[in-house]
Amino acid sequence: MACFLVPTTEAIVTTVIKHQADKAGAQNPFLRHMNWLNNMLWGGSALLAFEHVWHGEVTPWFPFLTNAANPADAAEMLHEMATSGVAMALLVTAVWVGMVLIATAIEKKKAPAAAVEGEAK
Repeated sequence: MACFLVPTTEAIVTTVIKHQADKAGAQNPFLRHMNWLNNMLWGGSALLAFEHVWHGEVTPWFPFLTNAANPADAAEMLHEMATSGVAMALLVTAVWVGMVLIATAIEKKKAPAAAVEGEAK
């Protein structure tokens, strides 16, 4: 129905945050790797939107979402957004947090090794 709107909204917000962080020159590892989150959110949202178009749940005419026309269906759609959409957005964000933590740990582990190599030369 409209579960893809939740990760799409998160993608919009994180894209704005990434642009602002780039302007400020932020060095936080989460802000440096925000493009990973943006790519996962935009890609997943596009795939979900395509799937919903394919199944006729999204139309090119108003109200665009087939379930938005009927109040009873709209309640079901909002419930799906609140459950499935939020769960997908949280899962993608959690995976990204894990990726950033692992990448940061690897970078920290390689930094002393590079310093030792530099001293040996």
